[in-house]
Amino acid sequence: MASQERPVDPHDIADLHGALDELRDEIRLRFPAEPAVRSRGGASELEALLAAVRRRIGTLGMVERSGAIDEFGLDEDVLRRVRPLLDALVDRYWRLHLVGREYVPERGPCLLVANHSGVLPFDGLVLSHAIEREHPHRERPRFLVADWLMSLPFAHATLAQLGGVRACRENAERLLASKRMLIAFPEGGKGATKVFRERYRLQRFGRGGVVRLALEMGAPLLPVGIVGAEEAHPLLAKLTVAARPLGLPFLPLTPTFPLLGPLGLLPLPSQWVIRIGEPISLEPYDARSASDELLVAELNEQVRTRVGSLVDAALRDRDSVWSVG
Repeated sequence: MASQERPVDPHDIADLHGALDELRDEIRLRFPAEPAVRSRGGASELEALLAAVRRRIGTLGMVERSGAIDEFGLDEDVLRRVRPLLDALVDRYWRLHLVGREYVPERGPCLLVANHSGVLPFDGLVLSHAIEREHPHRERPRFLVADWLMSLPFAHATLAQLGGVRACRENAERLLASKRMLIAFPEGGKGATKVFRERYRLQRFGRGGVVRLALEMGAPLLPVGIVGAEEAHPLLAKLTVAARPLGLPFLPLTPTFPLLGPLGLLPLPSQWVIRIGEPISLEPYDARSASDELLVAELNEQVRTRVGSLVDAALRDRDSVWSVG
């Protein structure tokens, strides 16, 4: 015989509502709302508003992760959608002229060392895309991106989906250990943020970190000279005071930004030339050589000289910023 359900007692419902009310009062008592801090001139209110805007911007544009994302965030679905746009930028907008594609190895790890320019990492993105097109059987090269840039709203997710990786020793070692190609910029922030009057003047290559990495991981070093990125985003000056409320090291002053607002972030259609040089031989050395400071310094200067020579050759390859000879 089927059992019959007992009808709900109205007293039980009342008791439940009462218990919920008591629980809500207890939560409010234990976790009171923080009072708004007011100060003369409304400085605290302004800071709170800016913080809220930064948090809101950081969540815009977020989409559900696809199943084709690797451990560094590269998204094959996103790449598939944006490749036609990248092809148009490389072929028609920047009219890239690539030299030295034959020096890229067919397999194994590879460390490409290039000069750096531009607050936005178009140089790494273009070099990565150009090599992938010439070597489609190899995995897309990854390019290292500065910490402060990866912390900006949109930047981390977008750059990671396209092959950007936060610049740190651990990430570089993991990429090379997995036989991938890696693009590094030893000039670091000094190269990316130099003003236009110092364009194509190589800055110091750190303390030889790329050389130590190549020695320890057994990866060939390929010097690369990139011309065109300096004119794509010519940096006239750096505004530091205006950048502080936004949590940025500086705001770039270019011919189009901030005059044109967000449109000023679009790069100019400069002519690009990329020259990849012959690999720098590290065969006489092994991983233990990475602890030889004198050797590392000599190799580091050799890499810098080779990159500088490739930049000079790339500048000679084009008649002007807008055409190539």
